[in-house]
Amino acid sequence: MPSPLADRAAAPDHVELPAAHLGLTWRPLEPGDADAVLALARRCEAVDTPILRVDAGDVESVLARPERGIVADSLGGFDSAGELRASAFVYAPPGDESHARVFIDAAVDPEWRGRGIGRALLAWQDGRARQMLAQMDPELPGRIAAYVDEHHADRRRLYAAAGFSPKRVYRDMRRNLRDPIPPVEVPEGMQIVSWTPDLDERVRLTHNEAFADHWGSQPVAAESWTRIHRDLVPEWSMVALAGDDIAGYALTSRHEHQWEALGHTEGFTELLGVRRPYRGTGVARALLTAVLEALHRDGLDMAALDVDTENPSGAHHFYERMGYEPQASRILYTIEL
Repeated sequence: MPSPLADRAAAPDHVELPAAHLGLTWRPLEPGDADAVLALARRCEAVDTPILRVDAGDVESVLARPERGIVADSLGGFDSAGELRASAFVYAPPGDESHARVFIDAAVDPEWRGRGIGRALLAWQDGRARQMLAQMDPELPGRIAAYVDEHHADRRRLYAAAGFSPKRVYRDMRRNLRDPIPPVEVPEGMQIVSWTPDLDERVRLTHNEAFADHWGSQPVAAESWTRIHRDLVPEWSMVALAGDDIAGYALTSRHEHQWEALGHTEGFTELLGVRRPYRGTGVARALLTAVLEALHRDGLDMAALDVDTENPSGAHHFYERMGYEPQASRILYTIEL
C-alpha cells in the first residue's frame, strides 16, 4: 500500500511569498485585476509567441475560480507604480477520480526577467500545490503539472531544475480547407447531427465515458465543461447518433483572438471522441468530415486540433490520413507523487 497522499505531498506548513529583494509587492489576484492580467499576458505573448494566446474570457474564468468554489489560488507581483509584472496560478480541477491533479501556470513581464522571479514563483506554486494535494483523497496518486511550449527552452529548464519531468507531448495539427475533402459514408444506422444545447449534458457524459481509457483523462465536471467549450460553434460541432444513443461527438470552437497571430482563420476541434462499442466503425471519420465540410462551407482557411503523440490508438496517424499536418507542440511537465 502506498503511503497517504498527504505524506507523499510533503506539504509545507507555510508557503513563503517571493522575497522582497525581487522588487515586487505580492497579493492574491482578484476578478478586478482582469485587465492587468490580460495586459501582462499580451506583453509576454509579444516576446514568447506562444502556441495558445489568452483572451478576456479566459482571464475572467481563471480569476473567478475561487469564487465558484473551485480549489485554486493565485499570486500577483506589482511594481512601485502598481503595474502587474508577474502572476502565478495554482488550480485543482473538480471531479478527478483516479488521480489527484494540480496544475500551475505563471507569467513574468519580459522587462523583469532574469532576476529570479520565475524561480520564486515556481517555489510558491510547488508549496501551494502540495498543500492542495494534501487535502485530497489520500489513496490517490498525486500530480503537479504544467504545460510548456516546446520552443520555450528557458521555461523547460526551469521546470527540470525544480524536479519536473516531461510526461507527454501534445501536438497541434492543421488541415488546409482548400484541399479537397473526400466524401465519407456515414455508418449504417447512424446519423450525424449538429450539436444543440439539449444534447450537451449527454455529450459531456459520453465524453467522460469515451475518454475513461485515455492517459491522464479524468471526468469533466459540469462547471469545467461549460468553460471548455465557451467558444463552441454549434454549426461546426457534430454528434453521431445511433438511434437514441450518442456514439461520438466532435466539438469545434472559434478562437478568433488567435487568428491574427496565426495569420489565418480556423476552427479548432477541442474534443473528438467515440464510445468503445462504436469504435472501428468509421464514426470518427464521419464526424471529422462533417466538421471539415462545415468549416469549408463557412469560408474558414484551416481546421485545427491537437493530439497526444503517445496515444496508443495512433490517433495522430488517423488525423494525418484525414489531411492534417503536424505543427507546434506543448509538453506536459509533471512531478508524480
